[in-house]
Amino acid sequence: MERLGDRLNPLVVKEVRQGLRSRVFWVSFGLMLLACFIISLVAYVSALDDGLSTLGRGVFFSFFFCLGLVHFFIIPYGAYRSLAREREDETWVLLVLTGLGPRRILRGKVASYLVQAALYASAVGPFLLFSYYLNGIDLPTILLILALGGSWLVFLTVVAVCAATLAEGRLGRAFLHFLLLGVLLMALAYGLTSAFVLGEQGYRFLIREKDLLSFAGFFLWAMLTYGWLLFETAAARLSLPTENYSRGPRLAFTLQMLLSGLLLVVLWMAKDPRTSLASVASILGSFNLAVVGIFVATDMDGQARALREGTRPWSFLRPGALRGFRLVVLLLLFWTALCTGLFLLSEPMFGNMTDSYFLQVLAAPAYALLFLSLPLLVGRLPRSDRLASPAVVRVLFFSMAGLAGSVPPLLSVLLDRHVDDPLLNLLNPFVGLANFGDYDYSLNEPTMNVGLLACVWLVAALCAFATDRALVERERRAHAS
Repeated sequence: MERLGDRLNPLVVKEVRQGLRSRVFWVSFGLMLLACFIISLVAYVSALDDGLSTLGRGVFFSFFFCLGLVHFFIIPYGAYRSLAREREDETWVLLVLTGLGPRRILRGKVASYLVQAALYASAVGPFLLFSYYLNGIDLPTILLILALGGSWLVFLTVVAVCAATLAEGRLGRAFLHFLLLGVLLMALAYGLTSAFVLGEQGYRFLIREKDLLSFAGFFLWAMLTYGWLLFETAAARLSLPTENYSRGPRLAFTLQMLLSGLLLVVLWMAKDPRTSLASVASILGSFNLAVVGIFVATDMDGQARALREGTRPWSFLRPGALRGFRLVVLLLLFWTALCTGLFLLSEPMFGNMTDSYFLQVLAAPAYALLFLSLPLLVGRLPRSDRLASPAVVRVLFFSMAGLAGSVPPLLSVLLDRHVDDPLLNLLNPFVGLANFGDYDYSLNEPTMNVGLLACVWLVAALCAFATDRALVERERRAHAS
């Protein structure tokens, strides 16, 4: 125990002691216990009146509702306020001076609030077990709901801690504060709704419905990988500029795509090999690479001299927008090759629709590459540092994607054409992608052809090449200054 105490993160001990002394903990803990005690009394009286009762489902959800309010809202919000208060009061520097490092400090913050969550769960545990003896719900269902709820709790806590590292100014912190409150309220509603459905249907329903089981597995995988990615991003934002701060998040992002590709292959081999699986995987993977990639490729230009000396052309994990952009492009090409290979090895399901699905598999990464390159090119070409800042480039990314998705359909209506006109919506990432997956049965051919797909890829490749050259020139200027 002494050795364990020496190895334990000191920040965990500090935060747990501070949290247990706070008024929020004791008020929440007392109200939760009081509510569970009242519910148990009502359930006990109802069970005596009904004889052989089946009140277990409703009583279990009532107990879980009390626990969910704490786990899915109070705990993540408390973790957010703890780290945000450190930065607002400028006590973060004192934590850094202890030599723990950003990653260990963040682990301590997350672990301390998970310890508090375990205290809440241990108090509600006997009540949840009491609901099992009221019949109506089986023990595997209870354990499944608690396991999924624990995963959701860990993910929300990591998201809240990461959110505390995003905003710098007072206005940004206020906006982020209200945004996080809205996200946590939606997460609370989602967690409670999922627990209610699983409690009513039972764990056999999840096993019986194969599509629902696949969705649950995909959701757990997304929570695991995105939680790791967000944690590494938060640690990178709190690191010093002289450190190799980009290694953690870029390594997490790379492993996320590589392991997702491996999981996709296993899923493709386990189920019937279908062309539609490759099409859906190409769209989801390209969307993930574009959205996450714009954050990876908008790093600050220039880096410390010690880091520059060890940088090689293949050093994709080193800081810098150029290496981040090249890493995303490399992962995008890997994902395209993987989905294309799976499609060619799959058995066609829909006859004539096979050609349309193949065009859609190849079109999704082209749109991702195009709209990843355009905001970087527009933001980095001018000499102004304001337009080249990461925040502005990210705003340009979402603005360009929104304009490209809304202006062409409006122009089609003004020109008295169909809203999904293929030529006017050729560079539309939403309607254009849907057109590539459409089939014209009147002409007995796909709505889009290989020539139009080649045009999209040509524009995307030219934009990517111009972006790469612009990033190279801008990094040279940053190093020279």
